[in-house]
Amino acid sequence: MSATPSYSAFASGLTSEIAFDVLVVAKKLKAAGKDVIELQLGDSPFPSTKNALAAGTKAIADGHTHYCASLGLPQFREVIAETVRKEFDIPAGPENIVVGPGAKVFETYFCELFIEPGDEVLLFSPQFPTFEPNVRRRGGVPVSYPLRQENAFRPDLNDIADFLKTAKKPKAIFLNSPHNPTGGIATKEDLKGIADLVRGRDIAVFSDEPYCHMVWGDRHRSILAEPGMLDHCIGAYTFSKSYSMSGWRLGYAIGSARNIELIGKMINTTLSCVPPINQLAGMAALQFDAAERDETMAKFKVKVDLLVGELRKVEGVTVLNPAGTFYVFPNVSKICQKLGIRSHGLAMYLLEGADPAKGVACLGGECFGAAGKGFLRFSCAEPDDRLVQAVTFFAEAITKTNRVNTYLEAHPEYRLA
Repeated sequence: MSATPSYSAFASGLTSEIAFDVLVVAKKLKAAGKDVIELQLGDSPFPSTKNALAAGTKAIADGHTHYCASLGLPQFREVIAETVRKEFDIPAGPENIVVGPGAKVFETYFCELFIEPGDEVLLFSPQFPTFEPNVRRRGGVPVSYPLRQENAFRPDLNDIADFLKTAKKPKAIFLNSPHNPTGGIATKEDLKGIADLVRGRDIAVFSDEPYCHMVWGDRHRSILAEPGMLDHCIGAYTFSKSYSMSGWRLGYAIGSARNIELIGKMINTTLSCVPPINQLAGMAALQFDAAERDETMAKFKVKVDLLVGELRKVEGVTVLNPAGTFYVFPNVSKICQKLGIRSHGLAMYLLEGADPAKGVACLGGECFGAAGKGFLRFSCAEPDDRLVQAVTFFAEAITKTNRVNTYLEAHPEYRLA
């Protein structure tokens, strides 16, 4: 009898970002002829910025197609440091910068840098779906505290203080501001309070900041700007949102020189380096595309306001104007209770079951953790008229109780307990 290798406990229980699973379903339905309004994925509908495109093309023509330093091109790291000093008041030099393929990979490197098996890590729920798998990859123990709609989805300092007091082995905090999926932001006072709780303790903070140019009522503030926080924090940034460069897979992290040096070794032993073509494109974006970036961000703000306004017309929906990001996170718990369906079941019903010819792709809040139950997440990554159509479709779909019941008979896993 032949045998095959058994899987690790981690691999066997690995969870993933459900947005990409829904993407597969949406694309399959579209290929079969269904009109699907895709609001499930956090991707920009706009092209990469002009100077990034030109610089990337030129880099290929100029032969920048070989290895480079694992930490990133020195000139790119210098430009990044200059940019974050100017825009976010982060006291960074090039020695505080490391380049990676997007921001997500730095979750893994942060956990490898700080977490030992049994260490406890605070996650604010709902949270980005890949936070927990990366904590578990290192044998860490996720500890969840809820973000509340009545508190504008801001992190509660009392929850952090409670975690630090009651956890047996508190070691790290995952902070995401502007926040995906809720659109909440940590205020200047919040960040100062978190820094005061952490400073001088054996506590590390992963500060996930991909939406740093999508703050609608103020400007982006980073905990790395607080005194002493470079030693405690790894901040992660990406070009995917601000410069519509998601397919380039380009981002960077900020931290103390020692922390960055160690992450550079991790990149060396896993990725070797980020392609210099991508880095030169990103450098041009930082140097020359700020105006185009800001024009695009203004277009996103219009989309967010439009979507919120339309959702507020739907009976049973309670929704805040997000303080940041291009996501809208409506509370649909009354609708779910009425229809007897979980919120992600409602999302999948809108995609698959509400109409044979048309559908809307979005995500149920429980895709982001237990505190997301009863919510939906809509991105704004479609033309404005399609956003209006999506909400009109949603409002009509929830009145078709026979179709809801038929869908639940075929998908009993989505029944509300």
